[in-house]
Amino acid sequence: MSSSTSSNHAKSVAGDSQAMFAQVRDMVVEELRATDGLILERLSSDVVLINQIGHYIVGSGGKRLRPLLLLLAAKAMGYKGQHHVTLAAVIEFIHTATLLHDDVVDESSLRRGRNTVNDLWGNAASVLVGDYLYSRSFEMMVTVQNLRIMEILSRTTTAIAEGEVLQLLNCNNAATSEDSYLQVISRKTAILFSAAGQLAAVLTGAEPAVEQAMSAYGQHLGIAFQLIDDVLDYKADPEDLGKNLGDDLAEGKPTLPLIYALQQGSEEQAVVLRKAIEEGDRDAFNDVYAIIQATDAIAYTERRAKEEAQKAVECLGCLPASAEKDAMITLAGFSIARNY
Repeated sequence: MSSSTSSNHAKSVAGDSQAMFAQVRDMVVEELRATDGLILERLSSDVVLINQIGHYIVGSGGKRLRPLLLLLAAKAMGYKGQHHVTLAAVIEFIHTATLLHDDVVDESSLRRGRNTVNDLWGNAASVLVGDYLYSRSFEMMVTVQNLRIMEILSRTTTAIAEGEVLQLLNCNNAATSEDSYLQVISRKTAILFSAAGQLAAVLTGAEPAVEQAMSAYGQHLGIAFQLIDDVLDYKADPEDLGKNLGDDLAEGKPTLPLIYALQQGSEEQAVVLRKAIEEGDRDAFNDVYAIIQATDAIAYTERRAKEEAQKAVECLGCLPASAEKDAMITLAGFSIARNY
């Protein structure tokens, strides 16, 4: 395939994934607007710095994927109230708080194509505003007055913190196994997707089997989403990705493409990969990328992501036919087709 043909194909895929996502968002566009309005309202504080950083974060965009999942699932199960909007905002606050803390831990300077909060205002402000968002989220979830919801979200935030610590332990560790890595992303990333699906089921008073299926849908979707993130760190257009290629490598994170390449490569290739992981060497990116390509690590990671997306779709068998259910199926497709 020529470079021009390859470029045109990439643009076509990007256009297709953006169209898929727009189609899904349209299903709950009014609820998403209400969620964004609530986010802005509850970000308000008489502390000027919190307002500045809060509005900067909201203005930086983001796909609102986790709130989107919750809103779609609630509608797919026939929910008629307004608590789904409150919980969608709660989910987004928790997600944003984790990003603020992650950027400090990872010493990141770029996210979604913009400078990170820690880069502009410093680590202390980033951590403290992240704490503020966590506190706000718990204030908001209390208003729903449902102990089961409190239980789910409390357990979820604990799991996220555990996942972040596990990831820290795995940093610069070239001996990290695929199972260990999947444990990290299951807790750190997928658990919030899982909570979004489960909360929608709780709101609608669904049977335990349906609640479990919605939780599993979110879990598989979240894993698929993270695995494609791993892939994009090695092959995306930086402008689409909104961060620098090789950030995971520079942070010493042994993501699945690296783990698989280590397993499949020659001893000489393994020496290069181990050194790059242990030293967090972004300068080794080209050599690492060549090894990842030679060992088909990208293809393997994409295949694993597709398996997770398919498992997510299978979890939807308990839902009645509806446009929202179809949108949840499309969302699973988007998670593996996207380029950003």
